[in-house]
Amino acid sequence: MKRRFPRLTLRVDIVIETLDGREDAVATTLGAGGLFVATDRPLPTDTPVVVRFRLPGEDELLAFDAHVAWSAPAGPDVASPGMGLEFEDADARSRHAARLESWAQRHDAKPEEEPAA
Repeated sequence: MKRRFPRLTLRVDIVIETLDGREDAVATTLGAGGLFVATDRPLPTDTPVVVRFRLPGEDELLAFDAHVAWSAPAGPDVASPGMGLEFEDADARSRHAARLESWAQRHDAKPEEEPAA
């Protein structure tokens, strides 16, 4: 299955806010449509969140309304426990796509290649 948005593999410290509070976490994959959060205790699917972070080397604090699109709790058959957060707002995704492309060019970062079908 082809991804809708290219993604970058990089570590980004993030804050996830839910109705129950906030949690510091680390995103290891970032794209215009969302991000992957490495955690042994992912939130349930469809949980609404606000995610805040800065791209490495940038001052601007980014904030996105998002939801948990999928989760993979830690277990013997799970190589990378965590959850996928999908950004809600289409306009915000478009602006973030342009921001990510600009950031990647300045830092010579290459998007992940799509796996062969």
